[in-house]
Amino acid sequence: MISAGEFRNGITVEIEGNVCQIIEFMHVKPGKGAAFVRAKLKNVINGGVVERTFRPTEKFETAHIDKKDMQYSYRDGDLYYFMDSETFEMTPVNASLIEDSMKFVKENENCKLSFYKGSVFSCEPPIQVTLEVTDCEPGVKGNTATNATKPCTVETGATLNIPLFVNTGDMITIDTRTGEYTGRA
Repeated sequence: MISAGEFRNGITVEIEGNVCQIIEFMHVKPGKGAAFVRAKLKNVINGGVVERTFRPTEKFETAHIDKKDMQYSYRDGDLYYFMDSETFEMTPVNASLIEDSMKFVKENENCKLSFYKGSVFSCEPPIQVTLEVTDCEPGVKGNTATNATKPCTVETGATLNIPLFVNTGDMITIDTRTGEYTGRA
């Protein structure tokens, strides 16, 4: 248990059934009335951010979040399967929870899964991945006066914009946080 007066940045607590991480907090002592704590909280399950005030004596249960590196094995219907590198145990994860973060991840890539009470709620892909361009239009000569781009499809099926000089079959690196082209591999 932790009281609102002991809040620190980065602490994860359970508030009204939601798992929240404290982004910012401020102890406020007004000239008149009782002191209070103003905190900006991020719901770690759905990503929502709210600002709330608490009495310094309010107590909350600390939430223990486990993070584990696991290898993405394959997808079967609505489930992604990850393998624990130490125990070789397979963990199925519902696609609705992590589909957005998996669009640039191919099989056998390592990802960091976040668990709360034994259930996976998020997946962090590697920061940079190298993928092959499977489909793109040829660049038009003479259109290079500015940073012109064209749409392409990579081997995982995701689409992004790339420079005109990149062709089908080229290996490119992609920043998975932004989904942007970072260079040729």
